[in-house]
Amino acid sequence: MERSSSTVVRLPPGFRFHPTDEELVAQYLKRKVLSYPVPAGIIPEIDFLRHNPADLPGGSEGERYFFNQREAKYHNGSRSNRATRSGSGYWKASGKDKPIIGSRSNQIIGFKKTLVFYQGKPPRGTRTDWIMHEYRLANDSMAMLTNWVLCRIFKKKRNSRVDMEFMDHAEIERPGTPPPLSESSCVTENSDDNGEEVSSQ
Repeated sequence: MERSSSTVVRLPPGFRFHPTDEELVAQYLKRKVLSYPVPAGIIPEIDFLRHNPADLPGGSEGERYFFNQREAKYHNGSRSNRATRSGSGYWKASGKDKPIIGSRSNQIIGFKKTLVFYQGKPPRGTRTDWIMHEYRLANDSMAMLTNWVLCRIFKKKRNSRVDMEFMDHAEIERPGTPPPLSESSCVTENSDDNGEEVSSQ
């Protein structure tokens, strides 16, 4: 594997990184929070509020994964800052948080929040096709140690038969979601309106 200057590891040709939700929470996010070595080291740390989605390292095609430390909007509050530092846009939550169930324990190990990127300033921003899945641990005491979350960012492909307005009421799944993997995440293949929100704890 090669590491680019933007700290994003480039997998060898033929390899694809297709982790399941459970793997992202249990094998990557939890280990990051506990300061354990993260498998493969292919998910970089980044402050995504410094960037528009299209400017994030890793290219504009496909999915990109990042570790990020949530930033509180106010020092004594639970609201997360979702606006870019440049003021060019903001992330807005869409739908309800989805619980992530551990296959072995059959217990909730984390949650997935879906957000949509809007250009401009709230409340009159323009919806874009950029989607983010933000994963957090279910164990509040553990998660609050560092405020680390794991983010999956991708650009949704438009479908003329789908009314994009329904995105506010239903969870947005990433395109081409693969079936759960039994052994490894790396597989080979042939050939609110103010840019902030109240965290669900």
